[in-house]
Amino acid sequence: MPTPGEALQKWLNTLAARIINGELISKEEARSLTEISAQENILLLCEAADKIRQACCGNTVDLCSIVNIKSGNCSENCSFCAQSVHHPGKDSPIYGLKSKEEILAQAKAAAAAGAKRFCLVSQGRGIKYNSPKSSEFEEIIATVSEIIAQTQIKPCCALGEVTPEQAQALKEAGVTRYNHNLETSENHYPNIVTTHSWRDRVETVKNIKAAGIQACTGGIIGMGESWSDRIDLAFALRELEVESVPINLLNPRKDTPLGEQSKLDPWEALKAIAIFRFILPQQILRYAGGREAIMGELQSWGLKAGINAMLIGHYLTTLGQPPEQDQAMLASLGLEGGEAPIPGEYSATHASRNT
Repeated sequence: MPTPGEALQKWLNTLAARIINGELISKEEARSLTEISAQENILLLCEAADKIRQACCGNTVDLCSIVNIKSGNCSENCSFCAQSVHHPGKDSPIYGLKSKEEILAQAKAAAAAGAKRFCLVSQGRGIKYNSPKSSEFEEIIATVSEIIAQTQIKPCCALGEVTPEQAQALKEAGVTRYNHNLETSENHYPNIVTTHSWRDRVETVKNIKAAGIQACTGGIIGMGESWSDRIDLAFALRELEVESVPINLLNPRKDTPLGEQSKLDPWEALKAIAIFRFILPQQILRYAGGREAIMGELQSWGLKAGINAMLIGHYLTTLGQPPEQDQAMLASLGLEGGEAPIPGEYSATHASRNT
């Protein structure tokens, strides 16, 4: 008679095999995965998620870097963010739009460190609330053009909400991926932000995708949300057919409303990562903010629990570990930094090789 652990492993492997063969799991099945709790069972969950990652995405880990091109005095009241004018962090820098030359220099440094993409991130609700021909938007467009002309790195943007016209302008400038996170479930969102709605976020994601730009859209784990909220977020991302999913792990920032939030347990983070891979088998799942602070010694395990992408270098208001350390971690796991395939790309490539 099989032990409970053997029975769980058999069920997980069967579920993983179905997913690898092209099925999508239901919400009920995803909720069943959240009931796994003991550490040895979470490891079984991670093992099964890693099989899905290998089969659907391969062994290339997508590497990107970000730059905060405008910081502080943000009009929005996101409870996790130290840049908000509603609760400014004492250690959060405040400055206007960086010069083209400064951003370009950082793009070149990111490329030298191994990043394949470089995301220009700006505070604020978004350029949607300015003229499409506003000076800042035009400066950013010009900077994107310079990055394309002078480096091999691919520029991405995260500028807040955009209209269809602005999305099209970004597409024409050469932006192929745009970051705009949903942060959490629609149900939990009002507990985190009240100056704009979850549906506002969704509208921008749809505008971006309609313009032919890939959506880099994920959220933050550890803001007091329930497992049901996490499942709802993952299914919303699946419904929107986003290509890249940043998984941020809340590293509470002093002076913010979530500053006293208990830090996420790294085993809970591993479990969440693995479940996201079960729900989003072909998406790029990206280790983002908080991985060093939250995961600690378990950081590398995330790359064997479904993760196939990382932000390298520093974050918006916090420091990351040296890129050399990330490259060494990848090598120790038999993984290679590069540009990971988007949904459908990896399976299509392998299918063509087998015909």
